[in-house]
Amino acid sequence: MSAIPAALATATALAATGALAGLGLPYRLRVAVVGVLTAGVGVAGGTAGVAALGGSRWRAVYSGLVPLAGAHVAVDALAGLFMAVAGAVLAAVAVYGIGYATGHGAHGLGSRTAQAVLPVFALSLVLVPVAAAVSTFLLLWELMALTSLFLVLAEHRGGHLPLGRSRERGSPSVRQAGTWYAVMTHLGLVLLLAGFALFAAQAGGETFATLRAGAHGIPPTVRGLVFVLVALAFTSKAGAVPLHAWLPRAHPEAPSPVSALMSAAMVNLGIYGLVRTGLDLLGGGPAWWWLGLLAMGGASAVYGILQAAMASDLKRLLAYSTSENMGLVLTGVGASGLFAAHGDKPLAALALAAALLHVVNHAAFKALLFCAAGSVLRATGLRDLDRLGGLRARMPVTAALFALAALGAVALPPGNGFISEWLLLQSLVHGLAVPGVAVAVVLPLSVALIALSTGIAAAVFVKALGVGFFARPRDERAAAAREAPPLMLAGMTLLAAGVVALALVPGLLGHGLDRAVGAVGLPGSGALTWGGLGVRLTDISARLEPLWVVAALTAAIVLATGLPRLYGRRRRRVNARLWDCGGGAPTPRMTYTATSFAEPLQRVFDDVLAPEQDVDVTPVRESAYLVERVRFQHRVPDRIEHRLYEPVLRALASTGRAARRLAGGSVHLYLGYGFAGLVVLLLALVVGW
Repeated sequence: MSAIPAALATATALAATGALAGLGLPYRLRVAVVGVLTAGVGVAGGTAGVAALGGSRWRAVYSGLVPLAGAHVAVDALAGLFMAVAGAVLAAVAVYGIGYATGHGAHGLGSRTAQAVLPVFALSLVLVPVAAAVSTFLLLWELMALTSLFLVLAEHRGGHLPLGRSRERGSPSVRQAGTWYAVMTHLGLVLLLAGFALFAAQAGGETFATLRAGAHGIPPTVRGLVFVLVALAFTSKAGAVPLHAWLPRAHPEAPSPVSALMSAAMVNLGIYGLVRTGLDLLGGGPAWWWLGLLAMGGASAVYGILQAAMASDLKRLLAYSTSENMGLVLTGVGASGLFAAHGDKPLAALALAAALLHVVNHAAFKALLFCAAGSVLRATGLRDLDRLGGLRARMPVTAALFALAALGAVALPPGNGFISEWLLLQSLVHGLAVPGVAVAVVLPLSVALIALSTGIAAAVFVKALGVGFFARPRDERAAAAREAPPLMLAGMTLLAAGVVALALVPGLLGHGLDRAVGAVGLPGSGALTWGGLGVRLTDISARLEPLWVVAALTAAIVLATGLPRLYGRRRRRVNARLWDCGGGAPTPRMTYTATSFAEPLQRVFDDVLAPEQDVDVTPVRESAYLVERVRFQHRVPDRIEHRLYEPVLRALASTGRAARRLAGGSVHLYLGYGFAGLVVLLLALVVGW
């Protein structure tokens, strides 16, 4: 008997109990109880996912849950992978969240509303991949969107820090983030509804089995339109450029545990929907589908990490890093579809395996990064790297965990992100053998963009770690920081264990990853083997053993640090004060800030980033020749948002102002509108008939 239905039933019961506990229990008790129950939702959902990755499958129909259509659910290995990732992240972040919410008082994340919504949001992350019909999927998708919106707005009334210090959270910025998120996510829902409705109408049914069976009988133009609609919706949820505008707003303003869940679990479901629809339900498609995804993936990777390099807000930096990593995943999915369109299924399987592996790796290190950033915010009340510093000595465990996660984010060995990016590069490099002019142009460009994004990512996290943790503190709150509470450290330690396991023994995912790739009709890639990473394709020989890499790096570090010490002991040592040029001890003003660290990169990519600066000179009132104050302002706005979204918003605003003239207050005018609309509708029906 499969463990999947029992695990999902347990997760649902725990979420319902957690929602009731959040509404009814007093503050301290509800934070602990809801946290434990939310962690239980994660464990149960992860158990169901692991069972599916092990080869179990499950399908059921609950006719009474959804009116007319019923609720259709099914779990295969692809769904299981995303359920297991979401469950693991949920379990660790829920433990962290207990300690985080305990210090905030009975508001923000500790409020009744937030605590009641949190387990429901956790359940939706687990259940979205279970849906096996359009109506079921859309209901669960909307549940995820609404609950996450409530959690983004949890701190709109301001927050409170322990130790008697207050923090201004900037309620307008929280509300603005909620507005952007609500609009973007519901525009995505409209696109999903249109795409799936068209798909179901052409296929003759709304269940995924019916869609899968009828996809190849749909005209190519309609199939292309369906793919474009759903791809726009899913890539928006994944935070891909240019549909990313909600992400750098919502992630920084949400409570840090919620930011971790959104960035490490929720955005993954955009990738799930894209893979499920494009490769499974539609059965693949022509090359132009996947070339578009490759272009979007490359743009997201480079643009996202460039914006992260310019950001001085620590959580905004991490949010843009999520766009970059989702761009890498989209590159893998696009390459997989492109190879499949040219008939090379082994390479398609390899590229998809790389993309799915990076989903897992990114979830681990990004959840840890956001939790570490939340620990810094809780201890200091600051997100601005230009004001932080000195945290390595005051928060040593948090600093070490942030460094571990940053190593994965920059894709350097022995970080876990290196393994999936190496595998992705292997698939792209060897894909050059696939015939076609488009392939010959796009794949080398994709390799170059991945290399560029990886190099900039190294600079980004050197900035975050060096300026935020190793530099001297620039604010009294950073100088007075204290280490995070034990429960927060426990949650981060669980995530760190996952990062280390994925870096050293990725072969643990080998058979499960093959089953997930096989769920969309591709052959198992065999890319992951026990204890290492192997690529087994015709005429390709490439292999990476992470344990040997770690052993070699450890030996090199020991030699590099040990030999000078041994040599130095044989020489006479004299302690003397270093010459300081008469300047005295260095001060925080002499060290790099995050803004100054990023300036060389900004100059290189000046045409892409289009920075804005302004000098405001205020003269003395008595004389125009004497200066009282000079104010210099410098900012690097999101250029895509500035050029794409702002003109649309201005046009909508002007249209709204113009439309007010139509509402003159006359009943006769309104009746005339109704009559005109009815005439137009009848004419349309006559012409259509």
